Amino acid sequence: MSAILAQADYPALMSAPTLFHYLVVSAFMFGLGLVGFLTRRNLIIMFLCTELMFQAAGLALVAFSRFHLNHTGETFVIFVLTVAAAEAAMALALVVLLFRRKETLDAERWEEMRG
Repeated sequence: MSAILAQADYPALMSAPTLFHYLVVSAFMFGLGLVGFLTRRNLIIMFLCTELMFQAAGLALVAFSRFHLNHTGETFVIFVLTVAAAEAAMALALVVLLFRRKETLDAERWEEMRG
C-alpha cells in the first residue's frame, strides 16, 4: 500500500505527450526544413529540406486528427505522401538530368534558364 501512495504524487504533465508536444516538434521540423531550404544551394539538400517540411505538415495533420478523434487528417496525409512520392521521383530525375548537363548541383549556376 505504501508503494501505491508513494507514486500518488507522480507528475502527470510528462506522462503522455499532448497535442502541444507534437505541434512543437512539427514546427521545429518545418522551421529546420525552411532554414535549410533557404540557406543551402545544393539541389539535393534543398529537395530533402522540402521533404522535411512535407513530413512536418503531415505530423501536424495526424496530431490534430488524433486530438479530435477522427480520421480525416490521417487520410489526407496518405494522399500527401502519395503526391510527395511522385514529386520525389520527378525531382530526383530532374536533378540527375541537371547534373549531367552542367556537372554541378549548385542552384546559383541554374539561375539563368533558357527556354
